[in-house]
Amino acid sequence: MAENSRKKRAKILEKKRDPFRSLKIAIGLGVAVIFIFPIIWMLFVSIKPDGFTTTNPFEWFAPPYTFSNYIDLIMNSLILKWLWNSLFVATITTILTLFITALAAFAISQMKFRFKNTIYIFFLLGLMIPGEATIIPLYEIVKNLNMIDSYAGLILPMIASPLGVIILKSFFDGVPQEIIESATIDGCSYFKLFYKIVLPLAKPAMAAIGIFTFIGSWNNFLWPYLSILSETLYTLPVGLPVFNSNYSQAYVEPMTANAIASIPVIVAFLIFEKQIVKGISFTGIKG
Repeated sequence: MAENSRKKRAKILEKKRDPFRSLKIAIGLGVAVIFIFPIIWMLFVSIKPDGFTTTNPFEWFAPPYTFSNYIDLIMNSLILKWLWNSLFVATITTILTLFITALAAFAISQMKFRFKNTIYIFFLLGLMIPGEATIIPLYEIVKNLNMIDSYAGLILPMIASPLGVIILKSFFDGVPQEIIESATIDGCSYFKLFYKIVLPLAKPAMAAIGIFTFIGSWNNFLWPYLSILSETLYTLPVGLPVFNSNYSQAYVEPMTANAIASIPVIVAFLIFEKQIVKGISFTGIKG
């Protein structure tokens, strides 16, 4: 207890000795305001009456306010359908990516077979190839499999993650060999070794990969734009530009659509903020 109190006093004294602490806080608050201001402006514009115009930017924040834009947009557009498509595709893509990358990383890390190192080098080389360079052959494959304009065509081509395999392989390499050998001697098969011993230890790495896979799938524009033809299958990154193009001279309706699309993401960030920060720090340390 005495040692803990000494550490607390030392931290307090260290804070007091920092002559730039107030300046750092002021700069941090200023940067936070700069980043959050566009979101606040979007929300205020979205509750303005339809067709509202102004010559003074400050009038966007003044009354009148109305929520009829949200009701009209939800009832008369496909915004909720696009929101569901994005959520469904991102969730299934994340689950399949975690499952496949974990199995591949475990095989490369713990199993013995020929050309293991060569396969791992191919995963490393995969990080050097930009995704745009694979779009044409990927489109041809999906087209020949008759998966264009379908959920399968949206999800399956996106579940390959060389970065996820590399991160998990590095993590699995760090599992103590004593645990692996003891489980093997006790008759534990590779599959039981994977899901009962190694996988539970990899929760931080799995969480980090899952977060970034979900965000990447949610924000993906190019592949859904090329592989989807029906408006009912659009995801938000594709549907919103199409919707906004119909209101090129207006502000309120496009901002309302963007607000509806942004609110679930903002709420999810507030709920999973700690996990997201841990995931970023984890990938940074492992990299």
